[in-house]
Amino acid sequence: MIVGIPKEIKTHENRVAMVPSGVLELTQAGHKVLVEQTAGVGSGIADEEFQRAGAEMAKTPDEIFAKADMIVKVKEPLPPEYSKIRKGQTVFTYFHFAASRELLDAMVGSGATCLAYETLEVGGKLPLLTPMSEVAGRMAVQEGAKYLEKPMGGRGVLLGGIPGVEPAMVLILGGGVVGTQAAVIAAGMGADVTLMDVNLDRLRELSNYLPKNVTLLYSTPYSIRERLAKADLVVGAVLVPGAAAPRLVRREDLKIMKPGAVIVDVAIDQGGCVETARPTTHAEPTYVIDNVIHYGVANMPGAVARTSTYGLTNATIPYVKRLARDGAKKAVMEDRAIRTAANVINGKVTYEAVATCFGKPYTPVEQAF
Repeated sequence: MIVGIPKEIKTHENRVAMVPSGVLELTQAGHKVLVEQTAGVGSGIADEEFQRAGAEMAKTPDEIFAKADMIVKVKEPLPPEYSKIRKGQTVFTYFHFAASRELLDAMVGSGATCLAYETLEVGGKLPLLTPMSEVAGRMAVQEGAKYLEKPMGGRGVLLGGIPGVEPAMVLILGGGVVGTQAAVIAAGMGADVTLMDVNLDRLRELSNYLPKNVTLLYSTPYSIRERLAKADLVVGAVLVPGAAAPRLVRREDLKIMKPGAVIVDVAIDQGGCVETARPTTHAEPTYVIDNVIHYGVANMPGAVARTSTYGLTNATIPYVKRLARDGAKKAVMEDRAIRTAANVINGKVTYEAVATCFGKPYTPVEQAF
């Protein structure tokens, strides 16, 4: 199989979908790997490293999309890439279809097999989402602390406070990987942390290892509003696999928040859990509504590209190898984990939550090939 690794074109996206060790594993198995020139530079990987591992370097993305049987990316295809994707081709990446009808329509129209990292499930867990959720959860607090600084427009609050001065109050909505990692970092910095979730079993589990400066609360609209009024930093960390994130913070809720408070909506990839949140970029990460700073960067891990690239590719390479060995149809039909990644096949939407999100017909995977 010919596997193509194009350079990411999303603003300030410095990750790359494969590292030299992955290239070596594929080439030793008899596959051909095409890597676009300078695709790895943002992650500190030179073209020569890919070449030593057996990759062939392509000068343009057009060459990669034209020749590759399978495209492996980090972020969702962007409009300049839509027309390059063709019927019979497999695209394996983060899609987050629920955030963009335009993207879904383009991939349905392409006839390609679209396999999404974020819905690939093993034993109730999402192993290809986990490493980037770990990064994003940790970064959410790091970025929130920065934008709480007065020169950045924030309240001028130090997250951990000092002796004699109270720490910042951090509200985290969601107790999954993002929320847990955010809680660990915020608590470690000395903040007063509240984590809210609707899953009591998860809250009990978290109570066994999160530090004592993390308060665990059952989430309701009433309890969220109570905590919003006290919060200096709010981290949106809600996930419904494949579906749009539920809106937990409404526009009118901003009026009860402190001026200069910060919202970091990590759920923005799936539409956001804050009504006033919208996707931003590392070039222009924030905007202000009702005196509340909103941070909605949709590819947060791209800022720490080397860490993120290696964390992601450690998780994806076993599935890339299986797809390269068996081809998409056989791999999807025989490997349950890969089947859960199938979102669009041959112009049909094969992930029910995505179909429901946009009112499109849902086709079971077995009926799509």
